[in-house]
Amino acid sequence: MASLISRAFANAAEEGRPAFVAYVVAGYPSPEVAVDVLLALEQGGVDVIELGIPFTDPLADGPTIQAAHTVALANNIDIDSCIQIVAEARSRGLQIPVLFMGYYNPIMQYGEEALVHRCAEEGIDGYIVVDLPPQEAMSFRSLCKESGLSYIPLVTPATTEERIKSLVQIADSFIYVVSRSGVTGARKSLDTHLPELLARVQKYTNLPLAVGFGVNTHEHFKDVGAMADGVVIGSQFITVMRNAQPRKAAEAARAYAEEASGRSINDITREKPLSRSRVFSFKAPPEPQPLLPNWFGEFGGQYIAEALHGAMAGLEKAYAQCAASPEFWEEFRSFYPFMGRQTPLHFASRLSRKCGGARIFLKREDLCYTGAHTINNAVGQALLAKRLGKTRIIADTCTGQNGISVAIICAKLALKCVIYMGAEDMDRWRDEVFRIQMLGAKVVPVTAGSGRYKDAINEAMRDSVSNLQNTYYLVGSPTGCHPFPTMVRDFQRVIGDETKKQMLEHTKRLPDAVVASVGSGSNAIGMFYPFIDDDDVRLVGAEAAGKGLDTMAHAATLSLGSPGVLHGAKSYVLQDNNGQIMETYSIASGLSYAAVGPELAWLKETERAEYYGVTDVQAIEAFRTFVRLEGIVPSLESAHAIYQAMQLASNMTTSQQIVVCISGRGEKDLNTVANSVSKLGL
Repeated sequence: MASLISRAFANAAEEGRPAFVAYVVAGYPSPEVAVDVLLALEQGGVDVIELGIPFTDPLADGPTIQAAHTVALANNIDIDSCIQIVAEARSRGLQIPVLFMGYYNPIMQYGEEALVHRCAEEGIDGYIVVDLPPQEAMSFRSLCKESGLSYIPLVTPATTEERIKSLVQIADSFIYVVSRSGVTGARKSLDTHLPELLARVQKYTNLPLAVGFGVNTHEHFKDVGAMADGVVIGSQFITVMRNAQPRKAAEAARAYAEEASGRSINDITREKPLSRSRVFSFKAPPEPQPLLPNWFGEFGGQYIAEALHGAMAGLEKAYAQCAASPEFWEEFRSFYPFMGRQTPLHFASRLSRKCGGARIFLKREDLCYTGAHTINNAVGQALLAKRLGKTRIIADTCTGQNGISVAIICAKLALKCVIYMGAEDMDRWRDEVFRIQMLGAKVVPVTAGSGRYKDAINEAMRDSVSNLQNTYYLVGSPTGCHPFPTMVRDFQRVIGDETKKQMLEHTKRLPDAVVASVGSGSNAIGMFYPFIDDDDVRLVGAEAAGKGLDTMAHAATLSLGSPGVLHGAKSYVLQDNNGQIMETYSIASGLSYAAVGPELAWLKETERAEYYGVTDVQAIEAFRTFVRLEGIVPSLESAHAIYQAMQLASNMTTSQQIVVCISGRGEKDLNTVANSVSKLGL
């Protein structure tokens, strides 16, 4: 089937025109017209169709295509539906090649081998996987090749020379050249550096090059077609169909295809043939070796859009140098007085007495200057960003704690700061938003998706892809692609390092267990990491069971999730059977995230750590008990850890000892607790 795609490009070249590649989302704008749309594209002169498989978190795509994904998912479109759409179109006479284009997690959940065999049987000709890097793509690409399917890699302006050499090795029909860094979407003008980008790729392959991202007018089509073998248009097709009358989407798509390609005005051929050298000779480079470990067992990796790989390689190199530099860590520690370190560790006498078992000690991260442990990582990464010469910092936040920490250090270091926050979260945490703004940072409300934390991460990642030159994405959790999980862990391990030292000073021995709340996992991995090799110390995580593990209203990723890919890494993910990311819930919003740091997933798989779900009611009970017995107002996130520590202590002896991480202050949660106490009748 790869030959069918090659033939489509060859036929276009023989006619003296660029091949026309159209992207549409399967099932958009409705399942009823889905097949008609494909047939209309062929009738309108399209040579190859890219059919988008809907995904909840299409990070490489702009708002237009994301909205189309959302509509398609609401229409219950999954991979099987996509296959059925193509199969029906074939039965109705569709002849041109159809490629599936999508993200890896739905493919992973479906099963690579099963998917490829189904596609080959039903007339799908190939695959473009947006976030599957060459190293991880080899098995999938081999399966495609065995079944006669094509595998198409993407090249962007940020792709390095060495990486281009690797990417062309896995291509077999054409290469998709992204004309500019950023996400998909129509543009008013084309990138002036496109000829140089095409020349960089043409040095290493004689395969056709199709250019996309930003093309939306006939003038664009002509300009790109004068330089490239093919032209890709996507977002404008979505816009045209969205604006069409009901049940007229296919007709509108056909009319636009004829207009963009020039068929409607008989202007489809190039003014002159493509002229370039097809002579190339090079050896494919060996697989690059990471400077830092990029996997934790089977978890981790870099499942990201191609545009980010160069930036991540630069970040890894910079951090590896910093991590090996005593001067860098000396600079980091010089901020301890500013951060409020070291934080105290003390014995919770009344709480311990109530539990009647192990002695409970408290690691007081709530006494950091910002009121939470998030300042540790914010300072470390901000210093790294300065070394990289970045002048603009972006971050995501849920309850505002990470946003406050990032805004504070940006103010201290005179860095421009932008914080992405879900619109619903902004409404809930108004005081925190005001504090961020008072520090000089801009808070951007995110309304896409559910308008919550996961969606704020999505928007921050899109910003990062679009502004690589001056922007640093300060990731607040040990999630995401390599090297972020390692970096965040290293900056947060100060929690566990101090705990170990303080316990030896206070009690002359290590604790029998350390307990931390687990959402995405920054305070947990910070507490756990220094104790991983101490086999006699139990590592205990408390995650959000919400309204119960037997309901859909929870965020218990490690208890009920399964291996998957989200936000650039393989980890445990809350997802449905189709690989779509599920909505999460917890009374402690900071724990409400659909994935978890890959190192914490590895600790589960190796049974080094144990994780328990704590419900809203249990967390509120622990909150009230802790306030009354210890005179400390913890965050609701910390209350989950306190509840689990109480359960643990009550089943241990008085000769044993536990340390629980109080990761943040609870003033932000008082209204939530008051409303919940009244509502639940506690």
